[in-house]
Amino acid sequence: MARYLAALDAHKPKRGRKRTAESIKARLDRIEDQLKQADPLNAVHLRQERTDLRNELASQQAKLDLSDLEDEFVRAAKGYSERKGISYGTWRESGVPAAVLKRAGIGRGA
Repeated sequence: MARYLAALDAHKPKRGRKRTAESIKARLDRIEDQLKQADPLNAVHLRQERTDLRNELASQQAKLDLSDLEDEFVRAAKGYSERKGISYGTWRESGVPAAVLKRAGIGRGA
């Protein structure tokens, strides 16, 4: 239960336009060119941006498969909700998709 909620939270969509792998790679190439002529302070900032972009690219390429965690959640969620008094609305507010709650047998009246 907790692992599924943590995974949902860690992978919730961010605001703004998503960067593609291609746009990240293009920016990395531009950074390499800029580093050749950058003053020392600007070079530090460019290196940090490069590190951030490499991390973003790696996380894009390592797509998290939530299906196993979701299946575990579906098996346990209804009983857990009944024991702890957790409502449909609370699950939705916590980021659990409506379709997952439906699979778990948790309806709006819960």
